Amino acid sequence: MALVVPLQGPAGIFGPSCESCADLAAAEINDEGGVLGRELRLLPVDGGRAPDVVATEVDALIRAGAVEAVTGWHISAVREAVAPRIGGRVPYAYTALYEGGEHRPGVFLTGETPDLQLGPTLDWFAGTVGVRRWTIVGDDYIWPRRSAHIAKEYLRAIGGTVCDEMYVPLGTSDFSGPLGRIEASGCEAVLMLLIGDDAVCFNRQFSGRGMDRDILRFSSLIDENVLLASGAGNTRGLLTSAGYFEDLGTTPGLDFAAAYFSRFGPDAPVLNSLGESCYEGVRLLSALIRRAHSAEVGSVTSVSEGLAYESPRGTVVVRDRHLKQRVFLAVADGLRWDVIQEL
Repeated sequence: MALVVPLQGPAGIFGPSCESCADLAAAEINDEGGVLGRELRLLPVDGGRAPDVVATEVDALIRAGAVEAVTGWHISAVREAVAPRIGGRVPYAYTALYEGGEHRPGVFLTGETPDLQLGPTLDWFAGTVGVRRWTIVGDDYIWPRRSAHIAKEYLRAIGGTVCDEMYVPLGTSDFSGPLGRIEASGCEAVLMLLIGDDAVCFNRQFSGRGMDRDILRFSSLIDENVLLASGAGNTRGLLTSAGYFEDLGTTPGLDFAAAYFSRFGPDAPVLNSLGESCYEGVRLLSALIRRAHSAEVGSVTSVSEGLAYESPRGTVVVRDRHLKQRVFLAVADGLRWDVIQEL
């Protein structure tokens, strides 16, 4: 199984957690006897490179017969290159939260989608905090732009307003221009659609200008790695939503954390929702292949609807090749997430 996770670039900050969680899933599956009587092996692919380079490597692995499935967390721009190159030859479990709308043959989605994550969050901000004026800042590629489009539709429906909207190149480190526009926009909150290191730079500069005193921030893609890199003093008024938090304290989540730290020790990469999604991808594909008694895409797809299993996120169910799951809202408390409610 190819494991496509970023090991460089703005999203490289997530790579170690993703690799470790996927490795834990593979070890557990092999302890259970493997998949169809065979040992499950993960072949790492650096998903932090240019999308066409990643797609070419995945294609070569499939052509060589080296992998029978593909999974991993990587940005949507990489998925948009990889999925057509796979072309339905092997099952592909894309584990990142994403903008929705993916229905290509053989593609399964374990991540959160806007209907479960973004829309309910905007409703919460409007109804609970009274926040309706937003400015959007995102990296310039498919996920931020499509997510922003969806957010604007949700906001129109609840009487909200987008005061300003801007996009920066991946790898941006100087946010002085966008921050000036945010200050001038009169917004009450910022919808951050920034990846990894870009979000870290934004958070540091946002708080450095004292903007965290008056303006809230919400990002649907942010984890403990970004909190740690941002620094405890730069996370005030920062919120996120996800299907998994280490601090949620459910029995499945606690069991997962115990297994993770037992395997990797106290100095393991930070446990977070993005890494956990790779655990989900390996587990989902293995469950599908076992149920189908085959790794053939048609067979796997034919048995996928309604597949339910227990995961660190609780009970999850496959519907239309997407993983339906509970989603929770959390607010940053220094370097950890305080889960405040289920959306």
